[in-house]
Amino acid sequence: MHPAEASHGDLGMITSDDVVLALSWSGETAELRDMLHYATRFRVPVVAVTSKVDSALGRAADVVLILPRVGEACPHGLAPTTSTTMQLALGDALSVALLEGRQFTPGDFKRFHPGGKLGAVLAFVRDVMHVGPAVPLVGAGTKMSEALIVMSQKSFGCVGVTDETGALLGIVTDGDLRRHMGPRLIEARVDEVMSRSPHTIAPDDLAAGAMSELQGRAITALFVVENGRPVGLVHIHDLLKLGIA
Repeated sequence: MHPAEASHGDLGMITSDDVVLALSWSGETAELRDMLHYATRFRVPVVAVTSKVDSALGRAADVVLILPRVGEACPHGLAPTTSTTMQLALGDALSVALLEGRQFTPGDFKRFHPGGKLGAVLAFVRDVMHVGPAVPLVGAGTKMSEALIVMSQKSFGCVGVTDETGALLGIVTDGDLRRHMGPRLIEARVDEVMSRSPHTIAPDDLAAGAMSELQGRAITALFVVENGRPVGLVHIHDLLKLGIA
């Protein structure tokens, strides 16, 4: 609220359930007078951010946050520059302290900031993963000739291998194919070719965490696992399209 507008009706927005955080370098700004009188009359707590504790603002406030008195960066020492930067830094510090005090989570942040790059970073893996028939899976003991068909159809460059209970045993990637390339590859079983205990991620992990995992391990896809069973697959191309990099 601009203090000049406060005196022309905007004071009505302030209730006894609010706290006034007033910023004034000198603490003597005339426009603050009506706001301070209003706060006193209706017992609205005032937190002052000022460089003078004995100013009108400092004396009227319930809590005073003192800024160090330093010269302005303005070559004439007049225009608010250093002072406004310090107020901004203190405001950021208060915001972070409040965030930690309220145990504000990334999930809470996403609820209020779903758009833009920040919203994309805070998306969950379950929001971007491929599910159902799109997930490339074969059972243990499957011939590589069949597994290769699944890999080609799903176009993720990998296929997951599950046991009879549906738990993920391993993964066959393009890299595994190159390492086992030979005349017997087509007739081999996936169990002989797959990499066991593949890296996975949970559906409730952040998509940004999935991107970090993919980049850190120089891979392109992660199976999404819940209770040991694959429930989806997240691919680096989907994360890049979302704006996570």
